[in-house]
Amino acid sequence: MATRKYGTCFFEQYAQISLAALLGPEYDRLVNRDRPDLQSEGDRSIGIEVTRAMPESKEAHEELLKEVAGISDTPEDDELGQILESGYAYGLREDGLIGSKELSYWSMALPLRRIIRSKVYKVGNGFYGTFDKMGLYVFCKDPIGEAEALKTMRYTAHLQQKQEIRYDRLYLSEPRSLFVCDLDAAGSEAALQIHPVTREQRKAFYLEAVRRQIEIL
Repeated sequence: MATRKYGTCFFEQYAQISLAALLGPEYDRLVNRDRPDLQSEGDRSIGIEVTRAMPESKEAHEELLKEVAGISDTPEDDELGQILESGYAYGLREDGLIGSKELSYWSMALPLRRIIRSKVYKVGNGFYGTFDKMGLYVFCKDPIGEAEALKTMRYTAHLQQKQEIRYDRLYLSEPRSLFVCDLDAAGSEAALQIHPVTREQRKAFYLEAVRRQIEIL
C-alpha cells in the first residue's frame, strides 16, 4: 500500500517519531499508510489510527485564522522561518502559533470525546482491520492534564467494552506531554503513564516530521 502524500501526513509522521523516541524501538518500524494511519511494516502486529481534537467552544476556524494571520506580528527568528517555510508549527513553539498548512487540520477537528466515540465505533466495525495491537493516537492542541487524561481513558474503555475489536492503547498527545493509556487496565490509575516532552525533543520531532513530509512530496 502506497504512502500517502497530503497534509495530515505531517501529523502521522510526528506521531510515529514521538512514539519511537518516547516509548522505544517497538515503534521504529511503523510506516505511514491508511486504515489505520500507522502500521507495522511487513506484518499485522501494530496498527495505530491518528486523529486530532480541539474544543468547539474555541470557535476553531475563526480563532485559527486569526492566529495564522498574526504570524507576521511575531518577532523574526529561526523557528519562525522554519514555520513559514514548512507551514507547520506543532510542538515547536510555546505561544500557540499555528502554521498555515495546519489550519484545515485543526479547524476540522472535533472535541475530544466526540472524535474518540467516532473512532471507537469504526474500529469495532472492522474499519481499520485487525492487528495484534490496536492504538488510537489523538493530537490535542491545548493542554489536557492528568485528570482529564484519566477521564478520557476510562470513557474510551467504557465505550468499547462490548466490542470484539477494540483499542489496546490510547495515546493523548499535547505539545509538552504524551499520555499513554492502557485501556485493558483502565480502572487503575497505574494504567496511565505520562511522558514529558522537552523543548529539545519537540524541536527534533518537528524537524524530522517536516523533513519526511518534504521527502514524499
